[in-house]
Amino acid sequence: MTVLVMGAGGQLGKTLLEKAPPGVAARGVTHAELDVADEKALSALIEKIRPSAVINAAGFTQVDAAEEKHAEAQRANAEGPRVLATVCARANAHLVHVSTDYVFDGEQNRPYRPTDMTAPLSVYGASKRDGELHVTRILGDRACIVRTSWVYSATGRNFITSMLGRLKSGTKLRVVSDQIGAPTATFSLAEVLWRFARTPLGGIYHWSDAGVASWYDLTVALAEEAWELGLIPADYHVESISTEEYPTPAKRPRYSLLDRRATEAALSMSAAHWRVNLRTTLRAIARGAGS
Repeated sequence: MTVLVMGAGGQLGKTLLEKAPPGVAARGVTHAELDVADEKALSALIEKIRPSAVINAAGFTQVDAAEEKHAEAQRANAEGPRVLATVCARANAHLVHVSTDYVFDGEQNRPYRPTDMTAPLSVYGASKRDGELHVTRILGDRACIVRTSWVYSATGRNFITSMLGRLKSGTKLRVVSDQIGAPTATFSLAEVLWRFARTPLGGIYHWSDAGVASWYDLTVALAEEAWELGLIPADYHVESISTEEYPTPAKRPRYSLLDRRATEAALSMSAAHWRVNLRTTLRAIARGAGS
């Protein structure tokens, strides 16, 4: 089975290639190698390797930057999926497309189901929502859209590595405590995406690690676990603040927990708690640092 991984240079794309299941020939393509919105180049590549499935981990993920770089976000997150879905339809390839909790406005008080109405608050969220609509319109049940939240890995630039670097330097952190969601390790998400690639189900699904956290909760847990591993000094300081005290260019949902029960039922699996996967990630970072 040959599977094409788009966005192979990003944190999720790299993990997907590392976690490719036995019996799968995974071919990764980075943005530098191919623009997902370049239909001619994409068609030539898919015609050459003839994948039975494509996992789209490509995208513009800089939420605040997207407010100014609207065209770039739209090309990567909306036009790219439209082109990819069109090419997959011609090649009869199953598409697994990664989306985000930011397609919701965060105004409800229960985990969002795949069938709930989207109402993005930011340019980033709107561009991802538009990508979902293109994929669904073109491929229907021949595509699987997987929404996820707060994704991080042991490498690359993400919330965990950024906060860890600031904690190492002794920076006193002020972190928002009234935005609620669920952190998700790339290795957890990658397993789900590979299962969907090998079991071509259609529709929209949700996945995150189990449990609930604010950005403040996540940072406190990160500091506790990192100190235990000797990654940061003992005199760290993390202060809880409100969203209003930390204004950002992009508005974020206050509550974006995702209901993943349909995914767990379809794939016969259960999510690990986010703190378990955070600990695993930090141990990987510690090993890399020689600890």
